[in-house]
Amino acid sequence: MEAGVGQRQLSQGGTVTCPDGLVPEAESELFASLRRSGQRQKAEHYVKGLLKTPGRKTLGHIAAHLGGPAAQQSMHHFISKSLWEWTPVRHAVARQARLLLGHDAWVVRPTAIPKAGAHSIGVDLQYVPHLKRAVNGQQAVGVWLASERAAVPVEWQLVLPRRWREESLRRRARIPADVRADCLEECVREAMAQASQAAGVPSRPVIVDAEGADAVAIARHLEEGGHQFVIRTDPGTGLSVDRSVLPAYGASERGAGELVAHLGRMRAPVGPEPDRPVASMIPVEAPASPHGGALRGLRLIGEWSASDRGADRLWLTNTTGISVSALLRLTRLSDLVARDAVDIGDRVGLRDFGGRSFSGWHRHVTLASIAYFATVLAAEPSSCAATVCTAA
Repeated sequence: MEAGVGQRQLSQGGTVTCPDGLVPEAESELFASLRRSGQRQKAEHYVKGLLKTPGRKTLGHIAAHLGGPAAQQSMHHFISKSLWEWTPVRHAVARQARLLLGHDAWVVRPTAIPKAGAHSIGVDLQYVPHLKRAVNGQQAVGVWLASERAAVPVEWQLVLPRRWREESLRRRARIPADVRADCLEECVREAMAQASQAAGVPSRPVIVDAEGADAVAIARHLEEGGHQFVIRTDPGTGLSVDRSVLPAYGASERGAGELVAHLGRMRAPVGPEPDRPVASMIPVEAPASPHGGALRGLRLIGEWSASDRGADRLWLTNTTGISVSALLRLTRLSDLVARDAVDIGDRVGLRDFGGRSFSGWHRHVTLASIAYFATVLAAEPSSCAATVCTAA
């Protein structure tokens, strides 16, 4: 792996003080796409507000921390009504994160954002699979540029429930006509399409850990985009054995969980002693659907921490030339993201935007991702922390 070092103390349960902000060299790189000096200055102030404002990082709280009612009006315009584009800023974050922290994989995960009321952009009563219940709030899909050292969010998409795609709310929230974002699978597709366009960031495997999402639909999207992928898969996902590799097995479609259970003789220990997991890798195909023909050249990975139970996790991959142990190591980056997304994400206000503006939400999470990046770097033991952020 590119980073090749142990995980940061922060990801092992430690703590880190938020930095004051970014040094000028970093600001000039990350905000280079903002053409006006006033925009760059406001972006810098907003990031500092995300890092230092106590409590929830709403526009009102950040403005109060930075300077009162006049600051609130200025910040509201900058975030919700200004015309600066967030995608070039996100690409700059990806380039800097790759340079300073390494890049082993893209990690794609959904994030549930509970909200009171129904007025914030994208809020509705939505079923959240990993919580196994409906939640009033938003659902977003984030892409993290990840290595064994750290992970930084570099792209975001917001799921738009049906009522937000209706003309009245769509117009009020100023949602562009070409934005679809009607489900997790579509948001994963669009998020990776955007993230992979960052210049200077080479291709890496895409780890998708989205419980309850349609793994085969995501596989189709990512394969069309030319990505290697490893996708978390539900036991009920319909697959069949690839008989061009295992001709002795039947071609009937079965659930992924049933397949790995039926082919138990393919299990083998992987990884170093003494606590190495047991895993199997089965060549499979996904059936044709109204959205495309059969997907071939796939492998289904089952992993067990105890061999007398069902598989702990199932993964669908199209990667070649990578061992099972190396693939499972890559999937652990999703666990790192899950831990830090709560710890760091909540401290920098990733989930705190409460406005109705679609562009406002995207600009807020973009600048919150920069605050996240600065916080990650502040925890780095190496000199790269001093390169981008100043210690508190």
